[in-house]
Amino acid sequence: MRVTAVLLLCVATAGVAAAAPAAGEGPPPEVLFQQFDLFGTWAIDCAAEASPANPHITIRQPAPGVILEDHDLGPHNVVNRYSVLAAERLSATRLALQVIFQPGREDEERQKLVWAVKGDTLRTLFNQPEDGPVRVKNGVAVKYGVEIPLLRKCK
Repeated sequence: MRVTAVLLLCVATAGVAAAAPAAGEGPPPEVLFQQFDLFGTWAIDCAAEASPANPHITIRQPAPGVILEDHDLGPHNVVNRYSVLAAERLSATRLALQVIFQPGREDEERQKLVWAVKGDTLRTLFNQPEDGPVRVKNGVAVKYGVEIPLLRKCK
């Protein structure tokens, strides 16, 4: 269960060292999210209910300039929320992000991420909290040596 929780945190939750995208450089995050077709719901298995082993991740833009990523872990769990601060295209299939995990809470945490986006699939390749150790490197949860699951876009 602990491995699943760490993997879920990292899924947003990316093997490359991520250079943090700088705000104001390049297209705004919402343009990149549209270009990468990221808005919508993602899951390991879209037909199965949300659970810690099969999070349903919804990426949406509730207002101009605001992008939220919600991780639904099922009915007995709290939704994990990420707010996107900045995004930078690294390649045709990679996107670097700066996010806040649990924005507005006392325990909010800034993180750097790199996602691989290919067709209708999404995988976190890199995740590192600000001033913290790398959690995901080369698509593998460092602490557990477990590959981050591939998410598919739900239709």
